[in-house]
Amino acid sequence: MSNLRPTLEVAVVMRRERTTGPSSHWQPWRWVLADVVPHEDRFGDVPRLLYKNESEERWLHPGYRVELFKDDAEGYHLNVTTQAPGWFVLWRMEEEPGITDEPIAKPEMVSLSYYDAGRWLDAQETVEQVPAPAPVVAWLQAFVDEHHVVEPKRRKRPESFRTLTDRFGQPAAISTEKKAGGGHG
Repeated sequence: MSNLRPTLEVAVVMRRERTTGPSSHWQPWRWVLADVVPHEDRFGDVPRLLYKNESEERWLHPGYRVELFKDDAEGYHLNVTTQAPGWFVLWRMEEEPGITDEPIAKPEMVSLSYYDAGRWLDAQETVEQVPAPAPVVAWLQAFVDEHHVVEPKRRKRPESFRTLTDRFGQPAAISTEKKAGGGHG
């Protein structure tokens, strides 16, 4: 039995763009996810500048592996059944400049799972999405068709049938009778 998982090698393109409007005074540039493309050997294994002008830079970050896991088939199903299935990329700013004299945005992980993206967002990471091309969506759909099992819906017991307990888990007693007192003369 093979333990090989379906895998794609990809590269991430990040774009640095000039901001406009009032916020440009404090933040003249911002980083955004531009694209996820199939990896090619000619990309090498280090990030490199693809394009630069006065208002934009594009950086290629090669060498990311996207693996599909059987136990995450539900997360892939949620992605592939949307109107715009896509790649999810978690990226962070460099702490210290590494390649250039200024810190750049560095992709950390790439996924096709809604659950991965949700976990990353819950951890307050920067996550962006770009559309996946049709061949990748078809590849993902074939994996989902083979491994996704629809969970049967379970009927939830009505709240009126739940036993009442106090905060210590002991049965609670409820009375509808009026108790003596209350300040009425």
